[in-house]
Amino acid sequence: MSIDPRVALQSLTSALEEHLAAATSRRSDADPAVESAYIAIADAFEAYEEALYDAYSEVTPLVIYDDDDDDDEDGPDDDLGEEDDLEVVRN
Repeated sequence: MSIDPRVALQSLTSALEEHLAAATSRRSDADPAVESAYIAIADAFEAYEEALYDAYSEVTPLVIYDDDDDDDEDGPDDDLGEEDDLEVVRN
């Protein structure tokens, strides 16, 4: 059962705010709080995208991809790490 898109959007917004808070209080380049917040954004976005599609058959112009998807392309983002990355797709 899918959640209400408004609830999912609130979760995504909260995840973004938590990421900002973690980034502003970062203790090192590999701060686990920032990494955790980064992953929480990806998870919350996926939940929002699913809820939006289930409720309205609509999607956002954003795509989450992982490093496995990056193997097919050579570009400046190849060294971002093993986390999921968020990309804006323009049609």
